Amino acid sequence: MSKRKAAPQPAATPAEPHIYDDVPAAWLLRALVLTFAAMALMLYLIYATLFYFGQWQVVLHPSHIVAATPASAYEPIRFGVDATGQPQLTGWWIPADPNSRYANFTLLYLHSGDGSLADTLPTLHSLHSLGINLFAIDYHGYGNSAAQHPSEALLAADSTAAFNYLVETRHILPTQIIAFGDGIGATLAARLAAAHQAMPAVILRNPPVNLLAVAAHDSRSRLLPTALLFHERFTIAPTLATLSTPKLLLASSDDPSLAALFHAAASPKHEVTLPATVTPAQAAAEFYAAITRFLDDNLSLPPAMLTP
Repeated sequence: MSKRKAAPQPAATPAEPHIYDDVPAAWLLRALVLTFAAMALMLYLIYATLFYFGQWQVVLHPSHIVAATPASAYEPIRFGVDATGQPQLTGWWIPADPNSRYANFTLLYLHSGDGSLADTLPTLHSLHSLGINLFAIDYHGYGNSAAQHPSEALLAADSTAAFNYLVETRHILPTQIIAFGDGIGATLAARLAAAHQAMPAVILRNPPVNLLAVAAHDSRSRLLPTALLFHERFTIAPTLATLSTPKLLLASSDDPSLAALFHAAASPKHEVTLPATVTPAQAAAEFYAAITRFLDDNLSLPPAMLTP
């Protein structure tokens, strides 16, 4: 049986090449510009977001190092129990001698945004020498307190927790508690006094005047809308303008901004401003004398304890 030969297939006709129109150079340039602009915008938004969530670092400089403790007898305190049932905050209870001048009163010390309690020992020593009980605390992120990024809202909650500890655990009456705030701690102390008007007095040293300006001059805020993003301001002026609690306002320099802040504060108030040329020892002596006079004038003390 013979095989039938397949009919030969015609040769394939080569496909004609598709001719593309030339892409205009202007379109390519426009596309490149838009691509780089989108990338730059994305990087800018990422940078702004990082600044927003890390802005606390502009005005708060915590330290976890507690290299020293009070020389006088003190009790380390853990307080501020959270939802887990564990205390999150630490502090020092430094009792006064029972026969000392202000033994029936307690000074709640709220330090500035720098360092930890260990950096406040000279101040604590001077305050304790007044003859008053001291309770000094470290905020979240400071010292031996819980390692959490601090913020204005968190520090405000910490100061309230310290006040509550004194009232609820140590059973100290609000009428026997005086808040002392340094730096940003002054804002916290003023707010505590406004919230608990039974407190007999509040002492504020070098309160913050304009932390927005500090943030605006920080190298990390360049090219950013700082006024829109920055909220860790620890604003104190509105509180001082209406706070009727007796106030001792201390300034370590003749800063015009502090002078204006003190002038706008509501009465009753007493102001002590020292020139920048005063030595730390002279400043400590001046403040010590001013605090003694202020406490004598505003606390209910037995006649034998009053300054002659």
